[in-house]
Amino acid sequence: MSSNPLEKKIGILGGGQLGKMLYQAATPLGLDIHFMDQSKEFPVGRICPNFIEGSFKSYEDVMAFGKDKDVISIEIEAVNVEALRDLEKSGKDVFPQPEVIALIQDKGEQKQFFEDINIESPAFSLVESLEDLKEKIEEGSIQYPFVQKLRRDGYDGRGVTVIKTEGDLSTAFDAPSVIEDLVNIDKEISVIIARQSDDSIAIYDPVEMVVDPNANLLDRQIAPAAISSQLAAEAKLIASTIAYELQIVGLLAVEMFVDTEQRLWVNELAPRPHNSGHHSIEACHTSQYAQQLRAIVGLPLGDTQLVSPSLLMNILGEPGHTGPAFYEGLESCLALSGVHVHIYGKSITKPQRKMGHINIVDHNLDSAKEKYDLIKSSLKVISHG
Repeated sequence: MSSNPLEKKIGILGGGQLGKMLYQAATPLGLDIHFMDQSKEFPVGRICPNFIEGSFKSYEDVMAFGKDKDVISIEIEAVNVEALRDLEKSGKDVFPQPEVIALIQDKGEQKQFFEDINIESPAFSLVESLEDLKEKIEEGSIQYPFVQKLRRDGYDGRGVTVIKTEGDLSTAFDAPSVIEDLVNIDKEISVIIARQSDDSIAIYDPVEMVVDPNANLLDRQIAPAAISSQLAAEAKLIASTIAYELQIVGLLAVEMFVDTEQRLWVNELAPRPHNSGHHSIEACHTSQYAQQLRAIVGLPLGDTQLVSPSLLMNILGEPGHTGPAFYEGLESCLALSGVHVHIYGKSITKPQRKMGHINIVDHNLDSAKEKYDLIKSSLKVISHG
């Protein structure tokens, strides 16, 4: 294994848009970075020559991919942890560590972890099935309204449903789940932190996330978050406490709720780059992608300072359109100052599919919001042909 960070051979499990942006962040330093996912038609496979086809859920594929790498990391959590454990035992650096990934893969274990380290998170209970949920409602241990989250494999708003009344049980999941009290949410925020094995950290200022209630996906993100300096400091302290308790090496996104009484509740964790950190590519001195790479190879962590206020918006596939993607109205968006378009390279659009994002950087957020409104009304991802 090379001791020179710039010479380490890096393997990333996953080839989606986060991987694509990791690859783009690796090129300025000439890092030797490789990816594995199921198809070269995925975003990374379209641009990175060091891409092999394979399943990050397969023990054999992960072992074969990792055997000649110095460092193995992820851009998605749903990977084969047993293979990563065995690679770690063989002397490979696996960051984030397999035990961290395993904990975060299971939302029930996440909730128990928060409780164990005295981090405030919405009160919860665990159910094994829909029948189990109904029995606990009948006996009174679970009361309406509540949020149900699948313990495993939920992402991008999938695997989460809000149950307000008995009539909503038709949307409930029949699978092992976490049941949480419903918080009176004023804002949703996120804090991204990087940690290295020597306990050095770099932490980004909190950002606000505005969720599209229909798609249950991030519609826009605002940096900086419109919260008090005291609350921002508290959020950053919570994120650093979690990172230290996990002993994570790499990047960690900590999603939180601010309730109507301005109290913080931790929602979920992501041990990788996160949608709430895309703004950092243009709006911060060091992007979250460059930061993850610095953290896992042992380079000095970068400056996280926000250079300019920014507003991020997801580019989603239009409802009713499935097929080859066409970006209607893109030219008018590109003509706007401070507008940075990131198209992920997915050839097929689907309703509400993440097709890209836009970072709007400006001298103030009011001006950025005007550009957001203009783009929102003009840019549409439709099927073409």
